[in-house]
Amino acid sequence: MSGHSHSHSHSHGASTATGAHRRRLVIVLCITLGVMALEVVGALVSGSLALLADAGHMLTDATGIGIALFASWLATRPASPTRTFGWQRAEILAALTNALILGTVAVLAIVEGVSRFRSPDPEIQAGLMIGVAVVGLVANAVGLRLLSAGQAESLNVRGAYLEVLGDLLGSVAVIVAGFFVAVGFPGADGLASVAIGLMILPRAFMLLREVAAVLLESTPAGVDLEKVRTHMEGIPGVVGVHDLHAWTITSGVPVMSAHVVVQEDLLACGGGTEVLQRLKECLGGHFDVDHCTFQIEPPSMQETEESVHH
Repeated sequence: MSGHSHSHSHSHGASTATGAHRRRLVIVLCITLGVMALEVVGALVSGSLALLADAGHMLTDATGIGIALFASWLATRPASPTRTFGWQRAEILAALTNALILGTVAVLAIVEGVSRFRSPDPEIQAGLMIGVAVVGLVANAVGLRLLSAGQAESLNVRGAYLEVLGDLLGSVAVIVAGFFVAVGFPGADGLASVAIGLMILPRAFMLLREVAAVLLESTPAGVDLEKVRTHMEGIPGVVGVHDLHAWTITSGVPVMSAHVVVQEDLLACGGGTEVLQRLKECLGGHFDVDHCTFQIEPPSMQETEESVHH
């Protein structure tokens, strides 16, 4: 029907927010694996449960970063008739897996920590425990610095950033516990394990909540649909906007669609194209939405749609 038009704006290309920071994620993955291996050896030699809990946390971090990297590679694969947005949503599924792993490790660390506190091991080597934790602290600080720039752009990078931050705090907890063990309070090792678990849980919940918002196709943070509607209706010739939706395909890829009612006489003289151009300029200038689809229709079409809905 001649009164219907569609506008698509694609400025994001094939890349995603995670893909833009892939190299830094690889470096952080290598650092994390190295520290994890050191902590496992240190835990076995020193007898520290807190070190082992932190190593378990490191393992989940490494797994999460690895999944994020794989998902970001999948997200670069081209779209197809059966997957019109390609594999971009794979990044969100990776973040979901990461959140679930984080939550599992947190519960295990808390349960085992309580058990160790009740039955402490008096043979823990506090010096080795502290030394390994200091190395972990320095390594995590480096990883945190590498990920700080990208954590506001991608759920997966943010997940990795929060994990490394948790690792850093975990190292601090192990160092503090080591000092208490050294002065004759071995139960501090179990308490440190519980503390590490309690630090992980809120981060797992936060990440899970953000993933759920994407999967439920909630309006992206920072996009006020009423303001969007007001701007669109302020364009000359536009008499109404309905079926306005905004959601997120993956981190950094918000999309929007709307039915735009335009004056009948303007459409009759071919003014629909000009309205589309102004709509794209409006959305691009005021709102951070890369992919927009507009259906231009006359007022009579809106009346027809309303009668069908009712």
